[in-house]
Amino acid sequence: MRNHTEPSEFILLGIPQTKGLETVLFVIFLFIYFFTLLGNLLILITIISSSTLHFPMYFFLGLLSIFDVFFPSVTCPKMLFYLSGQSQAVSYNGRAAQLFFYHLLGCTEGFLYSVMACDRCAICHPLRYMLIMKPRVCVSLVTGAWLVGCLDATILTSFTFQLTYCGPNQVDYFFCDILAVLLLACADNFLAQRVSFTNVGLLALMLLLSICVSYDRIGAEGRQKAFSTCSAHLTAILCAYGPVIIIYLQPAPKPFLCAVVQILNNLVSPMLNSLIYSLRNKEVKRSLKSVFHNVVLTVLE
Repeated sequence: MRNHTEPSEFILLGIPQTKGLETVLFVIFLFIYFFTLLGNLLILITIISSSTLHFPMYFFLGLLSIFDVFFPSVTCPKMLFYLSGQSQAVSYNGRAAQLFFYHLLGCTEGFLYSVMACDRCAICHPLRYMLIMKPRVCVSLVTGAWLVGCLDATILTSFTFQLTYCGPNQVDYFFCDILAVLLLACADNFLAQRVSFTNVGLLALMLLLSICVSYDRIGAEGRQKAFSTCSAHLTAILCAYGPVIIIYLQPAPKPFLCAVVQILNNLVSPMLNSLIYSLRNKEVKRSLKSVFHNVVLTVLE
């Protein structure tokens, strides 16, 4: 049974050590968020509208663009809201929802990177590519990623909110992440900390290692081809996994460092993904130009 003195809402104090910089941060994050949404929506529209991109590789890229639209949207709108001088309060249910969807989308996207690595390895066998990556296989892989992400988010949220919160209600962070929320718990949070350490930090490290192993097992000639054609994917993986591993595997997390790294993961990485994949992929660039050309012709008519 919950303690009746448990606070009904929590106050987000924002990014540590940035008091007085709210207006500057608001402009910067609004700019990043806008271009994150714009870039990923353009890629998604391009993939849907271009028949030359209707292949498994671009199916996964389209899904990644969807994740890169929703993932920053879990934390950024609220952050922009209080940076503009509005309320910093978040309800108890709102805190739980933010934590759940943050880890659901983050974990699922992590497994999607692994699925995309399998797809990149299959590309090294062009004659068998469509036989290996059948539509049923693609859908099964994505469904599996969703199920694992949902399980991971459920476990993390359950362990976090089974604790009693009866003390201060000020979260010294810019969103309700596990490491910041557990500091407010009245009960012993050791088990919840160990679970978050295992589920987030070690899981990200294992996925990163599995992707490296999958590239290593495709042979010297295939590896050269994979790295020459899939460097964008490897860059995106490092941008996504690096911050997570740094944050959750620290023995004593530093609030300011965690906030900076989380911003790179939450906002900058989704924006860079749209640039990385569009600039490094000739087919995507060609299709983007075609879409822009059609839009301009439509406007001129």
